[in-house]
Amino acid sequence: MNPQWPRRGLYAITPDDSDTGRLLARVEAVLRAGATWLQYRNKTADAALREHQAQLLQPLCRAFGVPLILNDDWRLAARICADGAHLGEDDGEIAAARAALPTGAILGASCYADLSLASSAAAAGADYVAFGAFFPSPTKPHARRATPGLLHDAASLGLPRVAIGGITPDNARPLVQSGADLIAVISGVFDTSDPAAAVRAYLSCFDEAPTP
Repeated sequence: MNPQWPRRGLYAITPDDSDTGRLLARVEAVLRAGATWLQYRNKTADAALREHQAQLLQPLCRAFGVPLILNDDWRLAARICADGAHLGEDDGEIAAARAALPTGAILGASCYADLSLASSAAAAGADYVAFGAFFPSPTKPHARRATPGLLHDAASLGLPRVAIGGITPDNARPLVQSGADLIAVISGVFDTSDPAAAVRAYLSCFDEAPTP
């Protein structure tokens, strides 16, 4: 992972939105408020729309100095020279993605509630590991549940740890104190009446939190 990218903060994940103009406006407000990373995720769009939206998000993210990570599709990330890709358990092999992406690209892995998955991902070349859901999530109501202790235990991997799943500004701080380097959020930012204020509230959870 390129050392220029910050390792701690808010990892904003885009909502499903077929209106590209609206999506760009929503994302710009979140980036302007200080989101640290952005993951493009759109489960309802077809391949052409996903590529179109990702290509338009890329210069926007670069204008704010924020890496653009593509969900699920490392091939699209490589094709448009995005800053990285995030893979779930059914999205292909970490090692294959690592070999295909350019040096310095960010490669993340969903590890759910399984430290052994995180260890395997790290060995295969992942740059960060993501755990969750930590709380009930409107995006994935039936997601496997993780515990804060998993974040602490994953410190031995030496990689940034991402926490996801039902996280709000009210429950995020204990996860940061347990070792979460990045808090990943969709609805907690994009479904609020004031996404910029939500970003600032999440970032405040890192104030005075110990650096593991």
